[in-house]
Amino acid sequence: MKQILTLTANAALLSLALLCNGVNAQNAGSVPRMADGKPDLSGVWWTGGDLGSPGYNASTGGTPDWHLYTDLYTDEAKAMAAQLGDKDDPTLQCNPTAFGTLSVRLFDVGALGQIISTPEMMVFLQETFHGYQLIPTDGREHRTVPPSYRGDAVGHWEGDTFVVEVLGFNEDAWIFAEGRVSIHSDQMRVVERYTRTDANTLVIDATIYDPVMLKEPWVVPTRNLTLAPFDQLLPLICTGVETQELMDSAAELAQ
Repeated sequence: MKQILTLTANAALLSLALLCNGVNAQNAGSVPRMADGKPDLSGVWWTGGDLGSPGYNASTGGTPDWHLYTDLYTDEAKAMAAQLGDKDDPTLQCNPTAFGTLSVRLFDVGALGQIISTPEMMVFLQETFHGYQLIPTDGREHRTVPPSYRGDAVGHWEGDTFVVEVLGFNEDAWIFAEGRVSIHSDQMRVVERYTRTDANTLVIDATIYDPVMLKEPWVVPTRNLTLAPFDQLLPLICTGVETQELMDSAAELAQ
């Protein structure tokens, strides 16, 4: 399915228009910093262009990694996954992923995301499904809240690297979308490390731990994101109406 292409079509049009108008990202240089001296991760980050656009750079985040994750399944996970297919993809019901289709949790189902940095709180915004996550950085523990699709996140700094730990997931989302069966358990824990290496580059390393579904932790291939030439996301709404054709097609293929 080409769900990502459908969901990011408006963003692609916007970004290409801005590029054609000569809006460019700032030149690479020193890392901007917040008032407390920590790196400022603020900005809209992408892989160098929307999927299908001339600026898209597959080497920075576009290579599907779902098989690297599923290769680590336990026998129990393999048996469970074998019962599922395209028609069961939770994103067809406008639900988010637990991680991200391009192996970038900041993106979720889309191809870009926005970070708003403050000394007390990081705000991660997704273009799809009204997605967001608030990440406290004041040393507090995880909240006691019901499990959710995207989990509960807390963050801290290790030098100039921002470290995020996410847990408290439900079992209703997949790691990826587009029919890539990628189940996980409610015991999953995600640890991410965000490092802004210069004004234009954000490097993300992540590891997924799931003792129920995985034989060993999955170390996600490093993602190198680029500062986009615009400073706001264009929200892409999902109501289920526009995905109905995809759901119908998936159901027919499953027959």
